Amino acid sequence: MTAATHDWTASWRSPEEELLDAFLALDTPEGFKAELIEGEIVVTPPPDGDHETAIGRIVKQVFRQCPADLDFAPGKGLIVPDGRYIPDGTFTVADAMLGKESWSSPDGVVMVMEVTSSRPGKDREAKRRGYAEAGIPLYLLVDRQRDEIVLYSHPRVGDYAATNAVPVGDPLPLPEPFDFELSTDRLT
Repeated sequence: MTAATHDWTASWRSPEEELLDAFLALDTPEGFKAELIEGEIVVTPPPDGDHETAIGRIVKQVFRQCPADLDFAPGKGLIVPDGRYIPDGTFTVADAMLGKESWSSPDGVVMVMEVTSSRPGKDREAKRRGYAEAGIPLYLLVDRQRDEIVLYSHPRVGDYAATNAVPVGDPLPLPEPFDFELSTDRLT
């Protein structure tokens, strides 16, 4: 085939495909995480101790009080319709992540958790919409800047249909499969 008759459509790639390739080729410094959120590559530094303590306290409560057989994955890469997210924590049905690649669909995910840090707006808006679009049943947000804990539930196209926000210190009921009240007094 000569240059004049070359089929350029066979080698054409959309901007989204180019962006995904660039994202997947990133080599982030140790401890940093990179996410693709609504067409933007977002790189965040390692979290502070308060951030990690809040996650640990929630995980501890879940495994002490939750009647369901769940697994927890910190830093699991999830493929959602508008990008690639790494929640601060992912609760799944037992064995849902076994054999999965580093980036996988959210099959078996029952709740994702984020604790706000350097870009709280991404957690409050873009990631909330992305998790809902992916059909993840529950999204727990520890909003340290607003001193509140928010549970989003009933995912619909583009967002969650229900929101339950409590100030830090008030208990937050978690529905099935968790089925207990999350103590929030030491989460921010």
